Amino acid sequence: MDAATGLCEGCLRTLDEIAAWGRMDEGAKRATWALIAQRLAA
Repeated sequence: MDAATGLCEGCLRTLDEIAAWGRMDEGAKRATWALIAQRLAA
């Protein structure tokens, strides 16, 4: 985890996103992928 951003250095998800991933429905996963794409672009 990157201390400055709070994101995983490998997958760019937050701890909350990582913890919830297994319980997320497909729509929530797609929304998370969209956030990851935004984070990559930033």
